[in-house]
Amino acid sequence: MVKETAYYDLLGVSPNCTQDDLKKAYRKLALKYHPDKNPNEGERFKAISQAYEVLTNEEKRRLYDMGGEKAIKEGGMHSSSPMDIFDMFFGMNRSKREHGPKKGRDMTFSLVVSLEELYNGSTRKLKVNRKEICEDCKGSGTKSSNISAETCSNCRGTGMYVRVERIRGHANVIQQIQSVCTDCSGTGEMIPQKDRCKKCTGNKTVKNSKILEVHIDKGMIDGQKICFSGQADQDPSYEPGDIIVVLEQKDHEVFKRVSPINLSINMKINLTEALCGFQKTIKTLDDRTLLISSNRGEVIKNGAIKYIQGEGMPTYKNPFEKGKLIIQFFVDFPESIDLNLIPKLEHLLPPKPIVDLSMSDVEEVAMHTYNVDEDEQSHHNHRNNFEAYEEDSDMHHSPGVQCATH
Repeated sequence: MVKETAYYDLLGVSPNCTQDDLKKAYRKLALKYHPDKNPNEGERFKAISQAYEVLTNEEKRRLYDMGGEKAIKEGGMHSSSPMDIFDMFFGMNRSKREHGPKKGRDMTFSLVVSLEELYNGSTRKLKVNRKEICEDCKGSGTKSSNISAETCSNCRGTGMYVRVERIRGHANVIQQIQSVCTDCSGTGEMIPQKDRCKKCTGNKTVKNSKILEVHIDKGMIDGQKICFSGQADQDPSYEPGDIIVVLEQKDHEVFKRVSPINLSINMKINLTEALCGFQKTIKTLDDRTLLISSNRGEVIKNGAIKYIQGEGMPTYKNPFEKGKLIIQFFVDFPESIDLNLIPKLEHLLPPKPIVDLSMSDVEEVAMHTYNVDEDEQSHHNHRNNFEAYEEDSDMHHSPGVQCATH
C-alpha cells in the first residue's frame, strides 16, 4: 500500500509503473521544463528530477512507498543535483557543458590599512600561504612519470564512503551516511608507499608562501575586496580559485570617514574664540595645512557644524573629485570667572531676563554638580539593600501570612 503518490503524480505515472515507464516520463518532462528551455520552471524541473531519482532507486522507492517524502528526508538519503541527474540520463559530460574544469575554493585574507593609505593610495605586500603543485612530480604524486596512481579500492574512486544504518526505533527505516574516504583522503586514488614522490609524499601539492603586491587605489573603502584571479590553492584536478584581499580600515585619531567621500573632525574652541572669532589650522591626510577662520561678528555655537568643500576623501576611480570635510565645533567654557569681570561682561553682553520674585510661592534652592557614575552606584547600592531587606523579611514570615508589597 503506497502512503502518498505525489512523486508518481508529478511524473504522470501510476504507483505500479515500471522502470521503463519512469524513464519515458522523465525524458518527456525533463526536456520540456529544463531551465535552458523554460527558465521560469526551475522549481518544477527540480521537483521532477527529485521524484525520478527516488522512484528509480529500489531502496528509496520502497522507503517512499512506506512513509512518503518525510521518510526520505528522515532517512538521510543523499540527493543529486537536478543537472547531474539530467546529464547522467542523457549521457552528457557536465564539466564540458560548463565550458571548463572545476574551480577550486577562493581564499580570503584581511589587510589592515590606515586612512592615509585610502586617501593617498598605497602599495602593500601581503604574504599568503597556499598549496602549490609539486615541482618534482609535476602533480602526479609519484616518483616517476611511468608510475600511475591506482583507484582506491575502499571508495572505488569516488572519494566518498557510504554506509547504511537502521534508525533506532524504526525497524523499517534506514539512513545512508556519507563521509570522506579515510584511505585516500577523498582523492579516489591510492599511490603505494614505495612509489610516492619524496617531496610531496604523494599529495601532489606542497605548502608554500607567496608575496602579493596589493595596490590600494585612492578612495577605496573599508571592506572593499581586491581579487587576485587564480592565485589560491593549486591542485592538478581543478583550476585554482581566487585570492580575495579585504581591506580593513583602522580608526584615525583625528579624522572620521562618515561616507565614501566625506570626512569629519571635532574641533574645540574656547569661549573667546566662539564669541570674538578665531583662526585655526588643520593638517590634512596628505600633509597639507589648511587655515580656517570664522566670519567677523559671527558667534559659533556649541555643536555648530561647518564644512569645507573639496577637502574630503577622493572619489574611487576619480581621485581628483573630493567630498566634504565636515567640522563640528565644541565650545570649551571656563570652569569659573573672575567676579570683577562680571559687571563688564554684563555691560557688553545682551541683558539677562528679569525673574519675578514677588510671587508668594517662590522658594530658593541650591544646585549641585551632578555626577552620573556616583548616582548610578548609589542607585545600585540602594537596590541591593532593598533586596536584602525583602529576603530577610520573607524568612521571618509565619506560614499562611501574606505580607503587603509596594
